[in-house]
Amino acid sequence: MKWEIIAIGKPSFSWAREAADDYLKRLRRMISLKISALRPNPVSNMSERMLEASAGSWRIALDERGLMMRSEDFANWIRKQELTGRKRVSILIGGANGHGDAVRSAVDEIWSLSPMTLQHELAQVVFLEQLYRACTILRGEPYHRK
Repeated sequence: MKWEIIAIGKPSFSWAREAADDYLKRLRRMISLKISALRPNPVSNMSERMLEASAGSWRIALDERGLMMRSEDFANWIRKQELTGRKRVSILIGGANGHGDAVRSAVDEIWSLSPMTLQHELAQVVFLEQLYRACTILRGEPYHRK
């Protein structure tokens, strides 16, 4: 299964870039993963561009009002998607203004990383860490501890 993170803007904080790069390096030995950064524009245009970029994939928007999962549940979700033959998953991370209504109504799922609003660069790092954690759970590696 191929993963793509589609985010508004590139991380501007050095710590966010370094953390994202570290998890990308770790994940690339396990899965196919690409990060696409869209240049910030008005929200309506950004929604359209995110939907165009994720066309043909299973779309998941990250939003504080979405479904929350435990790490083990996320790993099981991945396992089920692989068993059903899902080819591509796109994770949509909005910018400072979040997602527009067009994105919320077009996605297949909405997930939350926290009930609190996370700054979009932090959301990307947290998602990458959780994806790495889920992959290590599936591989039986010792990264995840209960």
